[in-house]
Amino acid sequence: MTMSKPGDQTLNKFIELARYIATQADQPLTLETLAQRVHLSPSRFQRVFKSIFGVSPKKFQQAARSDRFKARLRAGADITEAIYEAGYGSSSRVYGQPMHGIGMTPKSYRAGGKDETLSWACRDTVLGPILMAATDRGVCFAQFGSDCAALQAQLRAEYPHAELQAYHGESSKQLDRWIDALNDYIQNKQPRPDIPLDLQGTAFQIKVWEFLLSLKDGDVISYSELAEGIEKPRAVRAAASACGANRIAVLVPCHRILRGDGGLGGYRWGLERKRSLLDAERARKARARQQ
Repeated sequence: MTMSKPGDQTLNKFIELARYIATQADQPLTLETLAQRVHLSPSRFQRVFKSIFGVSPKKFQQAARSDRFKARLRAGADITEAIYEAGYGSSSRVYGQPMHGIGMTPKSYRAGGKDETLSWACRDTVLGPILMAATDRGVCFAQFGSDCAALQAQLRAEYPHAELQAYHGESSKQLDRWIDALNDYIQNKQPRPDIPLDLQGTAFQIKVWEFLLSLKDGDVISYSELAEGIEKPRAVRAAASACGANRIAVLVPCHRILRGDGGLGGYRWGLERKRSLLDAERARKARARQQ
């Protein structure tokens, strides 16, 4: 059964409730307690909440708690103090979640990535220079640019206090292989490479990026279809913004999103690159059909 879209009155009630959850992120909030505030059964409440915000109430609260935790770290709070003020209850609740929406340990985040080491390499590809950087969890940055110096500056701006380790000689083999595999894929020589990714963003952004990763090679969708795909049809602009915030070119395929009229729309690395990527994918799809 398809659930009808919430009316304006219901939507306003849920927006107000979302604000309440955000302000009470450090408190234990049960599904039953929240459902009572909007006079719905817990199961019905969960379905409506997810249809509006794209995530469950629990995940929404977790994201709000994480935001509060990160804000306290940025303000200079002691890590233990920040953990308890955010409502985690114990340090294991934080360190047991290695991604935690920030892609690094709380200590590293508080210090602007000071204790995080990112290995990077810049190489030429058929679409121009690309700089790829990775944590020990996977690629967190892959961007095209005009030259390596400009791309290095972008990486430094993204991780101002991290240790950036340029790969040279023998130590560069892993990133070299990943960039070569990506370049072969762009040139239609090889299938999409299976490269580990370290997605770093908000819960909503990661939801968008994970949906993009589920698209098949050669498929394209509109921004409205993207919003529908993450079960948040009213969030077209927010979904488009998440695409624009993507730091991992090609591997997180935001180039597969078109305008509703079929136009290319935007692409942070230039429309010529977007057109080339789409042309290569269409060629692969056509070739697969003929086989």
